[in-house]
Amino acid sequence: MIDLGALASLRAVDTHGSVVAAAEALGFTPSAVSQQVKRLEKQTGVALLERVGRGVMLTAHGRLLVTDGSRLLTDLEQLESGLHRDSGRVAGRLRVAAFSTAMRGLLAPVVRDLLLGHPDLTLALTEREPWDTVDLVASGQQDLGIVHSWGDVPLHVPSHLVGVTIAHDVADVIVPRDHRLARHTRVSPRDLVDEAWVATPEGTICRQWLSRMYDGTDRTPRIAHVAMEFDSHLALVGAGLGIALVPRLGRRPLSDDVVAVMAHRPTPTREITVLHRASMVESPAVRAVVEALRRPSTDPHRGDPCRRT
Repeated sequence: MIDLGALASLRAVDTHGSVVAAAEALGFTPSAVSQQVKRLEKQTGVALLERVGRGVMLTAHGRLLVTDGSRLLTDLEQLESGLHRDSGRVAGRLRVAAFSTAMRGLLAPVVRDLLLGHPDLTLALTEREPWDTVDLVASGQQDLGIVHSWGDVPLHVPSHLVGVTIAHDVADVIVPRDHRLARHTRVSPRDLVDEAWVATPEGTICRQWLSRMYDGTDRTPRIAHVAMEFDSHLALVGAGLGIALVPRLGRRPLSDDVVAVMAHRPTPTREITVLHRASMVESPAVRAVVEALRRPSTDPHRGDPCRRT
């Protein structure tokens, strides 16, 4: 009988390209993953991995097992979801990946009450960027993923994933209190063409959106400083080192040395979505988490659920 846990480990090796990376993704030690793959080889009677240089790759038998076995794992997941649906129990362990402001502004406010209301439910939370989250949910390494997409900046989602929109969030232009724009009620990119920006790193979705805002101005944003966390952006703006585009979701209360100014033409709006595999659509646990995230919050920095500003 094929060990399904070992099969999941083999699939992780295929997804991440090495035993070490698969172990890190699964939360196991490399030796544990290696032992699972060896057990699977003993059960099937064929070699599943072969060494290539310092790494490993799946053999033809290994790739066949992952391809066909993934369908089996999906069928079992769907069966388990159906059984839980019929029993009506919100139970089990769900792995949830989310971007940083969603972790602060969406998950943190609701997880405590959610777990108190469903004592048989366990959540394991991981902070990841949206593109990584899509891959992790699609490959079965996370069960739920909270992602965001800005305007027309695409976020590719595989067809076997289901997305539920839970909120729309708006970003403001944050400027020093003594800045020339601090008294404006709103600004457009044309008001900002000569400004120095504090921005997220190149390749991030937020950086892409900032660049896209400048379409039609014949200019690109002038990036003076780069920081991953929006709290760092606020600190740098407060120090007078530039301006920043900071979402409202999960944003800490602004200090006295900075001001938030609304942006328009375009309004920087992002759609926030919960992703899960279609095979989990009947799961009461998945439904309970999604519904908890969709409920309006009294936190003014959470964002505006399911409504565009």
